[in-house]
Amino acid sequence: MDIVGHVRCFVAVAEERHFGRAALRLGMAQPPLSQRIQRLEKELGIRLFERTSRTVTLTQGGALLLDEARALLACTDTFLAGAARIREGRSGLLRTALPYGIAGEPVAAILADLRRHQPGLEVELHELSTAEQLARMAAHELDAGLIHHPCDTTGLDLGPVLRRELGVLLPPASPLVARDEVPLSALTGHDLVLFPRTDAPALYDDLLTTCARGGYTPDTVRHGQGDSFIRGLIHSVNAVALTPPGPDHPAEDGGPGIVWRPLAGAPLAWRFSTAWPKGRNSAAVTAFAEAALNVLRNTTGVSSDLPPHPLHLRPASEYWL
Repeated sequence: MDIVGHVRCFVAVAEERHFGRAALRLGMAQPPLSQRIQRLEKELGIRLFERTSRTVTLTQGGALLLDEARALLACTDTFLAGAARIREGRSGLLRTALPYGIAGEPVAAILADLRRHQPGLEVELHELSTAEQLARMAAHELDAGLIHHPCDTTGLDLGPVLRRELGVLLPPASPLVARDEVPLSALTGHDLVLFPRTDAPALYDDLLTTCARGGYTPDTVRHGQGDSFIRGLIHSVNAVALTPPGPDHPAEDGGPGIVWRPLAGAPLAWRFSTAWPKGRNSAAVTAFAEAALNVLRNTTGVSSDLPPHPLHLRPASEYWL
């Protein structure tokens, strides 16, 4: 039995004191309404109304149940309204992630955009590598994220792929500082600082493959993520790091004593997109994807990645050849 629907019929008849008016209020014919009241009375084991050819009045039992029936309907309406807000992305919890290295301003702008357009939505934002995001989405522990390509996107839906060209952070004593732009082959003799391979294995291999094709195979690949740690390595071990331009000074200093220069021919870039489990593009997920896309498109050096840039994975060992 649809108990809520039957109770709604009971309240309507009790308030209208007339089956015809109650049926009109409920948008149904009178015979089905009478049948519903009879089924409800049978289910409850209580006679709710006294009926005559002219009048409909509540029994004592019906009068005692009326307030509770109204309270049940109020709770049901509140419940359904809450479900609608969640379904439409105006409420609920959204578990999202951004990769390491996203500057504070874009992070704040994405959250502000979500608060503005989805004020009832609680956003749980994590800083996770691409590999961690893929694992959590596969385990249904993450609703959406921003991932770097190439990677295994099986089982995912993707937003538009964006591209942000990479330059190089140089130690201040490097003769390459005198150049306006630096060919990859000129980096020979410098160690390379990269993120740990476990964070994004396919991207890691892709970057080293492109470096090798451009004439640069570093003797040593060192691993780091924090800005201060990376700068320390650049200062102390004659290393370089690959990074996009800063938002305020795209071709100026990368920090105290560190110099950023573009790479000749722009051979390297971060390619990234929003991602979420296939078929689970709720209104909340869509809101996150749109907020991230709008904010990142306004970031220095970011452009749409147009075909024919592939998303396939390259062989892990190719860069050693």
